[in-house]
Amino acid sequence: MARVIVLGGVGFIGRHLVTYLVDNNLASKVAVCDKVLPEVAALSKHESEVFASDKVVYKQVNLARPSSADSVFKLDGGNWDYAINLAATTKYSQTPELYQENIVEVARETSKAAKANNVKMFVHVSTAQVYDSGKKPCNESSKLKPWTMLAKASLEGENEVAKSGVRHVIVRPAIVYGPGDISGITPRLICGAAYVKLKETMEMLWDKSLKLSTVHVRDVVKALWFLASSGKAPDKSIYNLADTNDTDQGSVSNLIAELFNIKVSFLGSIKSKVATTVAMKTVADVANEKHLKPWSDLLKESNISDSPLTPYINEELLYNNSSFIDGSAIKSLGFTYDYPTMTLDLLKEVIIDFEKKGFFPKNVLKA
Repeated sequence: MARVIVLGGVGFIGRHLVTYLVDNNLASKVAVCDKVLPEVAALSKHESEVFASDKVVYKQVNLARPSSADSVFKLDGGNWDYAINLAATTKYSQTPELYQENIVEVARETSKAAKANNVKMFVHVSTAQVYDSGKKPCNESSKLKPWTMLAKASLEGENEVAKSGVRHVIVRPAIVYGPGDISGITPRLICGAAYVKLKETMEMLWDKSLKLSTVHVRDVVKALWFLASSGKAPDKSIYNLADTNDTDQGSVSNLIAELFNIKVSFLGSIKSKVATTVAMKTVADVANEKHLKPWSDLLKESNISDSPLTPYINEELLYNNSSFIDGSAIKSLGFTYDYPTMTLDLLKEVIIDFEKKGFFPKNVLKA
């Protein structure tokens, strides 16, 4: 069986990948390399058991440093077959210096180290936000025009991987959701919960047709392993990951309305343009301030003193930028999506997982 390095393996997608590899007996050894210790990462009970398995070896490391990046490929005697790079900051509106270190430099140093240590395939995870926002679905050859600072750094990271000479595949996932998601769809779920407390209609910017292409985290990790190990992905190829749900604001909001038994409306393009003409930051600040107090009250009522969950939505994500992604190219290699459609049950699973961890107040979910 293969020996696999998962860079950034403690993060949202990383922990799912490590669990997938161990549960399905796909690797003889999995090396997890991350800045964050598993003990403080709010893993689920099963994920904690997986990370404690004798098949998993962990190393705390700053992968932006050349010597540190090279050292992970020497772990447990070296001879690693595949490396999957999920090590990158996922927070929005950070400083250029932070993105440079935690995305660009990590991509450069880990891909160079993978090349020097004869890794068979280096799978690098970027983001579909690198594409120009538009009304048509973006495939792998669509125009590149990153619309967040994180995406700009991610595209630079892709270029560093390409320059390293390592055999590699670039993966550009749409909005990833599922158990453990904090920054994808979950902030919208938290906003929905806040409106249970507010007893008001949740009003969204723009209109219901704004595209929000999604992909379930379990399909993401299945695809990462498929691209690394199947031998079907050509070297230096790029693949989008997106389900066939044709997700938009309307479909997501309808599910949230059903989950919490609230009403949702849309401001519309004209009113939204007027509202955001002066300063999107002001619009974002007002909205976030409105949502934070009822969410905080819900936590207090459930005696939850500490939760990583927040209804805060960054202003970069509030502009009229569609995320309309065609994820079909990977299917030509023989890959199939197990979760082609976002459903009520899949979103309930996210909330129930957080309830079990003591991060989400009980008795708020209505569906």
